[in-house]
Amino acid sequence: MSTVTVRKRPPAPAAAKAGRGVRRAGKQRHGGRITYAILIVFTVGSLFPLVWTAIAASRNNTRLAQTPPPFWFGGNLFKNLEIAWTDANMGVALLNTLVVATTVAAGTVLFSTFAGFAFAKLRFRFKNALLLLVIGTMMVPPQLSVVPLYMMVAKLSWTDQLQSVILPTLVGAFGVFFMRQYLMEALPTELIEAARVDGASSLRIMWHVVFPAARPAMAVLGMLTFVMAWNDFFWPIIALTQNGNPTVQVALTGLGRGYIPDQSVIMAGALLGTLPLLIAFVVFGKQIVGGIMQGAVKG
Repeated sequence: MSTVTVRKRPPAPAAAKAGRGVRRAGKQRHGGRITYAILIVFTVGSLFPLVWTAIAASRNNTRLAQTPPPFWFGGNLFKNLEIAWTDANMGVALLNTLVVATTVAAGTVLFSTFAGFAFAKLRFRFKNALLLLVIGTMMVPPQLSVVPLYMMVAKLSWTDQLQSVILPTLVGAFGVFFMRQYLMEALPTELIEAARVDGASSLRIMWHVVFPAARPAMAVLGMLTFVMAWNDFFWPIIALTQNGNPTVQVALTGLGRGYIPDQSVIMAGALLGTLPLLIAFVVFGKQIVGGIMQGAVKG
């Protein structure tokens, strides 16, 4: 009685290549020494201004004027921080800046999402012309609008009030264009049509369809807008005063006055103004990076 042997056929070359590709994709890749060296150089270069600010804030004005400058911390950090906190009215300035930056970021994200959705998915007359007009405003220097804007603020009696800084920056062309580009790719038109067939109103579509799809881009835009509003100096220094309702950048200008400005106190004030941003990034850094990566995958 003869036995029959069944030989297994070798896998096809295409299937074998596909299997090897899947295995390679599942492996974690590690950078080489050159990659790590480049990353270390860029990290040190990025952290050096912050470290130098802290070192200068811990010294005195005489030591900072010497050559070579100090490259390690001194013993005057807390003294200079206390002087900067008192002289610059930093407590009020930090609170005002937090209110301004949070309100501007929330308003920019909200209004830019509405406008970006309209330009991306709705049909109306002169849509392309209006979009070009919005983009064209990005080419106008902000210095040209200072005089009429200040005249308008003065007529409304908003000088030295936080609303004079908040309202003119509640929405910007960059945010509208950013959200429009994102929603064109991330939000399927069929999903909106299905919601309309089910009888959903425009506001319900925005809340249940557009906002969930635009969440990664909204997080990125909110972060960028918050940082820009926190560091804004040009318009706040015109609309606000140091002794009234200053923001951080306006308050720091008071530290540089005098015949011989104390550079160590100025650096201490700059450190106080930077710490909240660093704390916010440490606390919400994972969510921010996750939003950026999610938006990159969707795009």
